[in-house]
Amino acid sequence: MVLLAVVGTACAEADRPLEGDERPRVVLLVVDGLRPDYVTPELMPRLNALAESGVRGLAHHAAFPTVTRVNSPTLFTGRHPGGHGQLGNSVYLPEVVADRVLDTGDRQDLLLIQEAMRGRILTAPSLGEMLDDAGRVFFAASSGSTGSGTLMNPTGAGAGLVHHAMTMPDSLGPVVDEVLGPVPDLEDAASGLPLVARAIDALLRIGVDRGDADVLAAWLTEPDGTAHDTGMGSPETVAVLRGVDAEIGRLLDGLAERGLLEQTNVVVASDHGFSTRVGEERLEDLLVEAGLKASEESLDVVVASDAIHVREGGAERIEAIVELLQATPWVGPVFTRAGEAGPDHGSVPGTASFAAISWDHPRSADILTSADWTDEENAWGYVGSVLTPGVAGHGSSSPWDIRATFLAAGPAFRSGLRLEVPTGNVDLTPTAIHLVGAPVPAHLDGRVLREILVGGPEPSTVAVVEEPVVVERVLDGMRLTLTPIERGVRYRLELERVRVGETRYLRGTAVERSPGR
Repeated sequence: MVLLAVVGTACAEADRPLEGDERPRVVLLVVDGLRPDYVTPELMPRLNALAESGVRGLAHHAAFPTVTRVNSPTLFTGRHPGGHGQLGNSVYLPEVVADRVLDTGDRQDLLLIQEAMRGRILTAPSLGEMLDDAGRVFFAASSGSTGSGTLMNPTGAGAGLVHHAMTMPDSLGPVVDEVLGPVPDLEDAASGLPLVARAIDALLRIGVDRGDADVLAAWLTEPDGTAHDTGMGSPETVAVLRGVDAEIGRLLDGLAERGLLEQTNVVVASDHGFSTRVGEERLEDLLVEAGLKASEESLDVVVASDAIHVREGGAERIEAIVELLQATPWVGPVFTRAGEAGPDHGSVPGTASFAAISWDHPRSADILTSADWTDEENAWGYVGSVLTPGVAGHGSSSPWDIRATFLAAGPAFRSGLRLEVPTGNVDLTPTAIHLVGAPVPAHLDGRVLREILVGGPEPSTVAVVEEPVVVERVLDGMRLTLTPIERGVRYRLELERVRVGETRYLRGTAVERSPGR
């Protein structure tokens, strides 16, 4: 039996540089929440061996905000958030739904955006679409949310998308039922590993065996889910890491059994890092208590993740909220749209601009912020904490959230390379396109990682340019808040940012508060 006509046609018409098993393939594995320091011989022997045989990136960067549904489209469009328009795990788009925020983890909310935005969820083409245009075939499988799965392949391009709750296109469903059988029942499962296994099965038995795809991608949602609930390095997280490693090993073995591993370039990345959460306060509560938002449910000021939309009160309320954030000890960086002081400086004193972090888009809010962070070590020896409530998570501009995993092995890659040149999730799409011999579109923000390729430039010759941004102000008191603040506090924000070629990477932020003059 061949896969459905839509996939069969795509495979038959692909203008590939090589036919059959000799043509290059790319497998992109995104392991949700995989910190680089999890990849050790003790915790993840198969993944560690893969890294030792190829390339281990030591300076890989997630997009900020460091959340899944910002990084999923960054990974699969090659654009920063300011290019693809997916700006948070939740977003507020009043032209789509005026009375609530949208959950981008829910496919139904993404479809509302699609309907309102002339058929496009994102404002940039996806990897699948670009491969279609180049005569190559893309396939994706996900064990994550329906939203993050959809953002991997929003149009169902190429051989489509397989998710345990849906397929794209819908007509792929009968093939999935026949090949994979029923979805595992997670009621008694200790983790999401059964769905991770199903995603690996989909990659091998549908993406490879039926779709014969050139670029295959899988989103493995563990260890993220378990670490959120139990913490970084907890016994439960360690058990899940070992289970994920075994599934990656099963994928590699499956490619080898099919005689494909030697022609396959395998890239493994995480969508973000992870931190222990040690805070007690929430952004909505801060604004309500200060009298800058009428109530948690009110629409005068709408909070979507860490983005703040000011619908009433205009510039004066924006300035008051910014000053409150800058005066609040647990709050870290504050960003606004670019002002007159330059493209990297925000319109409110002491803020950096959205453009400075590649978050500038017509969909952007009025203010973006993030909780502050420390190098505190948790009970299991993992460093990095953020001053937000909960057990563990991500989303901040802490270097522990921004630093993500990057590994690559295969015939195109150097062997035994520990790469110190900055790389980012934004680079995976252009690199994958290049690896299958297709032209890389000029509009991408990411770059082809030529320094990791056999015959590419030596990493030591790659120029890395430091481009820090520093803004500061002395707080002088607010006009709208009901909560007094200490006057004369100097707020200083530094963005650690670097550039390779035309591609910029945010390494992290540092905030200092000190007596002013």
